[in-house]
Amino acid sequence: MRDRLEILRGRSGQLPAVTGPQLRRILTDLADEALTELFGDPGPGVALVAVGGYGRAEPAFGSDLDLVLLHDGAHPDIAAVADAVWYPLWDAGIGLDHSVRTVDEAITVADDDLKAALGLLDARHVAGDAALTADLARRARTRWRTRAPKRLPDLAAAVAERAARLGEVAFLLEPDLKESRGGLRDVHALHALAAAWVAEVPSDRVLAAAGVLLDARGEIRRLGAGRPQDRLLLQDATAVATALGYADSMALAHAVADAGRTISWAWDATWYRTAAGLRNTSRWRGRRPVRRPLDEGVIDQGGEIQLALDVEPAKDPALVLRVAAAAARTGLPLGRYAVDRLALEAPPMPQPWPPAARDALVALLATGDAAVGVLESLDQVGLLVRLLPEWAAVRSRPQRNPYHRYTVDRHLMETAARAAAFTRDVDRPDLLLLGALLHDIGKGFPGDHTDAGIEQIRRIGPRLGLPAEDVDVLVAMVRHHLLLGETATRRDIDDLATIQAVATAAGSDRLLTLLHRLTEADSRATGPTAWTAWKARLINDLVERSRALLGGERVPCPPRLDDRQRGLLALPEEYVVQVNPLPDEGMFEIVVVSADQVGLLAVTAGVLALNRLDIRRASARSANGRALLQAAVAAPHGRVPEEAKLLADLRAALAGSLDIAERLAARERDYSGAKQWTTPGPPQVIFDDGLGSTTVLEVRAPDRAGVLFRIVRALSGLRLDVATAIVATLGLDVVDAFYVQEADGRPVADDARRREIARAVLAALGTGDLPDQTAPAERTGSAGRGCDPSPPPGPAPGPLAPSGETL
Repeated sequence: MRDRLEILRGRSGQLPAVTGPQLRRILTDLADEALTELFGDPGPGVALVAVGGYGRAEPAFGSDLDLVLLHDGAHPDIAAVADAVWYPLWDAGIGLDHSVRTVDEAITVADDDLKAALGLLDARHVAGDAALTADLARRARTRWRTRAPKRLPDLAAAVAERAARLGEVAFLLEPDLKESRGGLRDVHALHALAAAWVAEVPSDRVLAAAGVLLDARGEIRRLGAGRPQDRLLLQDATAVATALGYADSMALAHAVADAGRTISWAWDATWYRTAAGLRNTSRWRGRRPVRRPLDEGVIDQGGEIQLALDVEPAKDPALVLRVAAAAARTGLPLGRYAVDRLALEAPPMPQPWPPAARDALVALLATGDAAVGVLESLDQVGLLVRLLPEWAAVRSRPQRNPYHRYTVDRHLMETAARAAAFTRDVDRPDLLLLGALLHDIGKGFPGDHTDAGIEQIRRIGPRLGLPAEDVDVLVAMVRHHLLLGETATRRDIDDLATIQAVATAAGSDRLLTLLHRLTEADSRATGPTAWTAWKARLINDLVERSRALLGGERVPCPPRLDDRQRGLLALPEEYVVQVNPLPDEGMFEIVVVSADQVGLLAVTAGVLALNRLDIRRASARSANGRALLQAAVAAPHGRVPEEAKLLADLRAALAGSLDIAERLAARERDYSGAKQWTTPGPPQVIFDDGLGSTTVLEVRAPDRAGVLFRIVRALSGLRLDVATAIVATLGLDVVDAFYVQEADGRPVADDARRREIARAVLAALGTGDLPDQTAPAERTGSAGRGCDPSPPPGPAPGPLAPSGETL
């Protein structure tokens, strides 16, 4: 018996070499055998009953055993029977959720305890008086049905609370397979609805999804030696995938995400119908349902979208989209009968699509957030892939980093929903919505996702019935969907070459406006860190300057030194540190003035890193032997940086009494025991030409404390002049751009010199390898217009503006 208990704990060397349902059967049998032996034969009127997960025969290594010792009240020493079962389990380290009750007591407790009531729905006889167990199971289910109007809203509230607290299985980096939305608890809730006779039993598709999660959970517990862990950690994903026969951890993540979406959609659809039924009162029963026409062949019947009686889906290819648009427009759910019939009878869409079908798709997307749930419903029954076959390649495809919140397909839906808010800002709202829905469609295909997306759009556009000129606009939207975001956050938007490159790429005000709104929608749909007021201001300024160029206007050149900067450089103090708030929440300008010296930018970057300030942009200017550094920084939790501490740290670092490199290394050592997410591949060093006397050096590397300090220190050691540094954080990576020149003012053009710089930067980042990433990046050429050297009218500029005017 002890051997069996050791296996249940997950700490035995004799673990079964099986997975999935077979493993769960073995663990259930081992537990049943051990408990039957412990229970012995206490006589009639006593039964040992498994409830909860053990009752469902779904144990994993280290699972608690949920048990009820049931008796009829007549046994002379029921406590001794209980001790004979409980104590050996405790001694063996088995988790136990136990109670000793009569049938009446168990039912009474369940009346006031939702968890207990749900557990009894899964009651399974283990040993003893089987008639007693049958009586408990019958009465528990009857009681659940009769009290359904009161208990089911409590059940739905519990599902909603877990979702709000723990997120969604489909979209979390490390989902809790049991408790998160779309997890195993939601499957149990679906079974509870069926037990109340208010819904059908979960479909085979839902049960298969639950099986995916159960299988993964079993291997998570095996890896953890039976520890009560139901979260699929990134560090365990490869081992779990290998054990279950998946190609790799991404394939496992794909399966888990798809399972979570299936379960959560099933709960939403089932609970909506259940809640509607609970709201109905007996006085309404028997009345004929009211049918309200909504569109051709589409009606509202009893608060659901249904098909008209005379409709023939097989002869009406656009009906699916009219139904979907009506559901999103009215906020009513798709009726089960309508969805099933459309899934069965809807024909393939003609090629090209009839204009009415394309108009219905645009109308659906224009409803914004309401469209997401409807698209999800179409997806779950296979209709979305039937409309857009390319959708199959991105369906439930995970994006495994903290920057992206959603799977690729859900991100596309969310981007279209966000774009719906901007349809009045563009002259072709239909192209904005279609571009938003399809901008990342290439992520499901081999190669660069932008190139692959362009190829797919060239197929999809004509199939949708779009004229060639509209297809060209969609292609351009996909080709340049990253242009504004990457340029604004990785380049100096005061640089005329930057503005000319964007204007040339856009080519027209129409496309520039479409890209502007697509960029915001894409960012807002990506995740909470992808769109900030700071980024919005940068992009707005870049768009306005590019629009001016496209309109033939001359873009003002910022002066080399404005009045404020000249005033700062003239301050008599040896060292000056100022902290000025910026308009964006949590953002500050840090000003440093000192004698001009090599390495000042590196030291300043290190001091700011030590003070946990994230640099977004930094610039260096000098005159008459004095240097001025300005940095826009983000402070954690809105904390205002302390000028006195920054000044003291700066003095100490320049004097050599503060070893910044060692302090940063010590901080990393302190956090070495904590979980660290990493990204694959080595750092990259890329040179971007086309800026005259300045070269842009772009470094892409994993984010870590002081990464900017390490890079700038390496560049200073090579006697490079860093005029501007621009920092962008993308998930787990940083993309740092440095506007550099040789000491004599020349651009960095020699290949050998570039390789020397790349080696130094990579060494500073902790790798001695030199990947083949030092070739010049492609850059759009200059538009050929000069900028107006006169400053714009108005007062002298104030503190560093978010658009970076003084960088």
